[in-house]
Amino acid sequence: MGNTLKGKTALVTGSTSGIGLGIARCLAAEGANILFNGFGDIKEIEALQAATAAEFGIQTAYHNADMSKAAEIEALMQFAEQKFGAVDVLVNNAGIQYVANIEDFPVEKWDAIIAINLTSAFHTTRLALPKMKARNWGRIINVASAHGLVASAQKSAYVAAKHGLVGFTKSTALETAQTGITCNAICPGWVLTPLVQKQVDDRAARENISNEAAKKALLAEKQPSGEFVTPEQLGGLAVFFCSAAADQVRGVAWNMDGGWVAQ
Repeated sequence: MGNTLKGKTALVTGSTSGIGLGIARCLAAEGANILFNGFGDIKEIEALQAATAAEFGIQTAYHNADMSKAAEIEALMQFAEQKFGAVDVLVNNAGIQYVANIEDFPVEKWDAIIAINLTSAFHTTRLALPKMKARNWGRIINVASAHGLVASAQKSAYVAAKHGLVGFTKSTALETAQTGITCNAICPGWVLTPLVQKQVDDRAARENISNEAAKKALLAEKQPSGEFVTPEQLGGLAVFFCSAAADQVRGVAWNMDGGWVAQ
């Protein structure tokens, strides 16, 4: 365990499972206090908080803000300041997905995806920046997607939101270019999160194949390595972005995707 983030606080949205949890654990391993956010069974989340605090010798907290609602995001940021004084590392990770042709896409699903995957990052960022500027240090890490760089059919809202998040990352980086605050995006390929596992399960059922065969088929379509990216690998990149070595890494959209975007 390192101490590069000792005394600092990281807010990771959508961090009760999957990519967000992997990133939160890697930041905790560097000494950062963690503010969890996300949905789930409150007893399980309390156990997760306690286990993370004990394992890494840090402080943890949890806030259940719905990231589609501006007022709840404001409450989350106020809670962070009351609990820890400020947010030093902001990881905008919360996201949802829906798959349909554009003409069949439910309007409320479009609105929810744009709100959670894109607009929430605007709200957390605008509320975190004043304190970061006052301290002249901050790290804003937006978890975009390979779909922030290239598109797929039937994912119009997700692709639009993630492309938007990459653009927002660049604007934020330019506005903070002469400060100690950096903003960058991580663009994962396929990661075996509960969200992706559901797509694997659906495919296995639809094509009447094994779960393992469904995983291979999914990867073969997009990810040349044939292997899933892990939350821990993404967490390692987040830790690098927080380091002094990354002081001049500003406004990048860094794909970790097994070669997906190289094709």
